[in-house]
Amino acid sequence: MATTGDNIEKLKIREARKADFPILVDFLNKLALHVAGSPPQALKKEERKLLQDNLADALVDDDKLVIVADLPESGVVGMGYIYILRSQGIWEQADEQELNSAVIDDIWVEPDFRKLGIFSALLSELIAFAENRGVQELELEYAATNKEAKATWTRLGFKTTGVHAAASTTTVKEKLAKRRRLSGGQQEY
Repeated sequence: MATTGDNIEKLKIREARKADFPILVDFLNKLALHVAGSPPQALKKEERKLLQDNLADALVDDDKLVIVADLPESGVVGMGYIYILRSQGIWEQADEQELNSAVIDDIWVEPDFRKLGIFSALLSELIAFAENRGVQELELEYAATNKEAKATWTRLGFKTTGVHAAASTTTVKEKLAKRRRLSGGQQEY
């Protein structure tokens, strides 16, 4: 469903409300499936509740912001979520210094409404939230297989600063046990 320029001019970026949760949970599900390259599937009741609880937590935390892109006649067509990450520096310092960054956790725009400026409007609002809290650095994660996300974020100035790796606890335990067996039980770490 394409939309007219007149309709886009009426785009409203606003803070999410509890009434938005059902569609936001659907967006988060679509985003996860998109990243995983999986076909559409329904969330389990427990997963839906967990996502709703996380959204509810974000609504009452001053260091978190969930926003929606709302179009007249179409309703909520996108969302963005950011939170402030505060941590102490881990290296020796002359005095205590709090290191702050803002983590863009999720941005989603429904496919029929992409390339209309909605993503930019959402991102601009998330950046303003970070800057209003004195934060100048943005962080985010995306799947290595998501070439579209990599291209978009790279064009916006994001650079890879590390690697996020994941493994199940079962796999790691199996690999450790195998290494111990191969090394005769000696610790090699």
